Amino acid sequence: MTDPRPAGRIAYFDCFAGISGDMVLGALIDAGVPLDEIADPLRKIPLEPFELDVTHVERQGLAATHVRVRAAEGGVLRTYSSVRALIEEGDLPPRARQVALDAFRRLAEAEAKVHRKDVEHVVFHELGNVDTIVDIVGAAIGLDHLGIERVHASAVATGMGMTRTEHGILPIPGPAVVELLKGAPLYSRGIPSELVTPTGAAILAATARAYGELPPMRVAAVGYGAGSRELEIPNVLRLIVGEPAGVEDAYGPLPALVLETNIDDMNPELYEYVLERLFAAGAQDAWITPVVMKKSRPAVTLSVLCDQGAERALRDVLFAETTTLGVRRRLVEKWTLPRETARVEVAGHPVRVKVSRDAAGRASGAAPEFADCAEVARATGRPLKEIFAEAQAAARGLLSE
Repeated sequence: MTDPRPAGRIAYFDCFAGISGDMVLGALIDAGVPLDEIADPLRKIPLEPFELDVTHVERQGLAATHVRVRAAEGGVLRTYSSVRALIEEGDLPPRARQVALDAFRRLAEAEAKVHRKDVEHVVFHELGNVDTIVDIVGAAIGLDHLGIERVHASAVATGMGMTRTEHGILPIPGPAVVELLKGAPLYSRGIPSELVTPTGAAILAATARAYGELPPMRVAAVGYGAGSRELEIPNVLRLIVGEPAGVEDAYGPLPALVLETNIDDMNPELYEYVLERLFAAGAQDAWITPVVMKKSRPAVTLSVLCDQGAERALRDVLFAETTTLGVRRRLVEKWTLPRETARVEVAGHPVRVKVSRDAAGRASGAAPEFADCAEVARATGRPLKEIFAEAQAAARGLLSE
């Protein structure tokens, strides 16, 4: 049977009022995903009983869909490992399963960093409740149903002030949200309320490839997912779905910026930290090129590739962390293949593998994450080159499948 969905579809999350898991579900259903297409796979996960309550509402005059997960209070206290096992055991579409696993992995890493705990044993508390699992897995199923290959997002409104949590009173945006959205452009909008939940941030962190303006696209569907509260602005998440427009193929070119500066008077030992800060601030890539400047003086050109939404933060890093007095910019276009993250097992440990696909949707390349291989080498005491070779072999096995 031929898949009627166009290849290379784009989803754009317009987060002018923030983002939460139930807002994502509402936007997906409002954009045309049938409720049963989300609910039926979810009920194959061994969870406590739940129901999806879908209603049509208005937020400041804007019609939207509100989704509420109804489940018994309390429930099972879950760790990251137990949530991962639930998702792996569920009968889910492969791409949806991987997105959900990636979202929970990022959520666990954020919680582990905030509370200084081991990732595998992070206890999710309310983040392990049925509604969080339903929100994240349901979002992954909905995006897969729409045939989304690439997700973009606007700058994210977070709100401001303080909020009460199981850990006590915390600032807005919450610590886990800030960890999850490192590199994304954030702003408060001046609204004294929590606009971004950890669940919404985890979905963004696992799916969004770029932040900034709406990419060139032919709009096919628009959905509005409602938040629970009334705000001074429409409390909705807008989802715009379509195909790339004005491009030579389904995967680009995408607009991007290159920021550059020439430096001839800086301690070269500092560049490692500068690059680290640039990637944390949203750089898609960064590199250093040796050059010769006036009076035959040796120097380097520090270049940064980014989307337009991250430009300001990256300029700030360049001025703060280097000796430069000026930064130039130029608009470029780039072509990218869609990619996804899979997992293989090496020496009893999970290793993430980045899988790219060609224009026909076939897997065209698979590369293991070096950092994961290094962690396995440390945990097992085996040489890193052996672990990496085994991960590469397992990655090639994914291509053959």
